[in-house]
Amino acid sequence: MPEGSDRTERHAFVVDDEPQVRAFVGRMVGIAGFVAHEFGRLRDVEAALTLRRPDVILLDLSLGGADAIEVMRSLAVARFAGHVLLVSGHGAGTLEDVRRIGERRGLRMAPPLSKPFRLADLRLRLADVVASGRETTGGPFEAALQNNHLELWYQPKIDLATMAVAGAEALIRCRHPEHGILPPARFLPPAGDPLYRPLTDFVVRRSLADWSSFAALPAIARRWTGARLAINVPASILQGADFVAGVRRHLPDHPDFRGLIVEITEDEAIRDPETAREVAVQLQLYGIHVSIDDFGAGHSSLGRLDELPFAELKLDRVFVDGCAHDADKRAMCRSVVELAHRFAMTAVAEGVETRDDLRVLTELGFDVGQGYLFARPMPAADFARYLAGTPAAGTG
Repeated sequence: MPEGSDRTERHAFVVDDEPQVRAFVGRMVGIAGFVAHEFGRLRDVEAALTLRRPDVILLDLSLGGADAIEVMRSLAVARFAGHVLLVSGHGAGTLEDVRRIGERRGLRMAPPLSKPFRLADLRLRLADVVASGRETTGGPFEAALQNNHLELWYQPKIDLATMAVAGAEALIRCRHPEHGILPPARFLPPAGDPLYRPLTDFVVRRSLADWSSFAALPAIARRWTGARLAINVPASILQGADFVAGVRRHLPDHPDFRGLIVEITEDEAIRDPETAREVAVQLQLYGIHVSIDDFGAGHSSLGRLDELPFAELKLDRVFVDGCAHDADKRAMCRSVVELAHRFAMTAVAEGVETRDDLRVLTELGFDVGQGYLFARPMPAADFARYLAGTPAAGTG
């Protein structure tokens, strides 16, 4: 914040390519107690972020020469730690899809607002921003860790040839005593924060303990043993000197344990390919395999994949959702399957939500699918019931 500024002031960026709408939303933000800064172009937002980090960015989905997803990519690169509030006249389903993309980019996404909206609704969203802003960086996560509020929820991964459970992805959640279940964007520290080290340790210990617990239950042991759990690990932690040793200490001593999958994003995989290759080879010695997550979102050179001994390629949900009716998405799906199989990798489609998309993905040759069509993320106990064929109550 510039020298001499009032530290009690709260600032909001209003990003909309329509001047009248931008001015109207800016006035409403001002009435709600924020200092509004209005922008119509992505490059102006990027320039302004070098001078000031607002508490919240109110973002329209369409910006003429750009769109909200492009803005969020830029915010993720800039490690923006404030909130992003989507405000648009698009349908609720589209708003939710874009919000989830922001969350997967590590942004703190507020519940979106559909145009037209009431001032009271905007006040509620901004009040949440204010309440969250009172917590120091890392505070929510440290409190959750110290008070045993962290949980792992599981979303099954389905073998598309047999429709059997091939494994599951472990996803972090916080069970807050006042606010209920919180998604990662509400409590995780910014990207690169050293607090990801204890978080990763928790995820490794809990996921491997849960694998053993599932394997010990007679009702599900036959369906579970041989399945692999996948966890998300930042590349900075994965490449740390003590990561492999830490995982090795917690590996289950079970004859049917097939190993662990560690997911890193595409942009992380190509940032330092030599180190990524070294760590991947070392992990293979212990039955631990590396997966490229959110593939297609980082726009990397596909030819570099042959340098990286990874076991799995997960296509970003943006290309999966709607592939049955979108020729460009279907072409991307086909290319990814061919690419994965060329390098002896498992082709995984994430974000499978419709039967039409599932049919196309199966025809194209994807090996594994993951998404709401099969099941939402659920607590460990509900996941055990899911494996046993009993309806589970958990949602994510």
